[in-house]
Amino acid sequence: MAAGLPALAVLLFPQFAFAAADHELPGAAMSLWWVLPFAGLLLSIATGPLLFHHVWEHHYGKITAGWAMLVVVPLAIAFGIPSAIQAVLHTLLTEYMSFIILLFALYTISGGILLAGNIHGTPLVNAGLLLAGALLASVIGTTGASMILIRPILRANDNRPFNAHVVIF
Repeated sequence: MAAGLPALAVLLFPQFAFAAADHELPGAAMSLWWVLPFAGLLLSIATGPLLFHHVWEHHYGKITAGWAMLVVVPLAIAFGIPSAIQAVLHTLLTEYMSFIILLFALYTISGGILLAGNIHGTPLVNAGLLLAGALLASVIGTTGASMILIRPILRANDNRPFNAHVVIF
């Protein structure tokens, strides 16, 4: 459903999706206060499942929409509805959708890559995998490196009694 919303928005408001530069936001003139809802969203994503698990489990979509509205509504008031619509469509079409496509492509490609071997999850091996991930990330990016190396690091540490911390690092 969420993937269809940008397409529906383009069909309903094509003039805003391909609008001229007259509705662009003056980013250089905007204050840092506009960042607070994004910081709140990140803090909610990071702490919500830990601090208020049951509320987050049932209402995370509403909480996220609330943070989004704290940006979109003042944006429409301060800069006009056409500018707000263009900013939302720009974010959905050029940033969100391209990121989802990137994740899909990396997940598909990394699913076909098998790094086999008889490695055991010792601290030295884990540090070596982290080093390999850092080097690989400089070539294919952090998301690609993490998708390629997540299975080998999980397989290497599957015999350890306490291994939940490995993925965090």
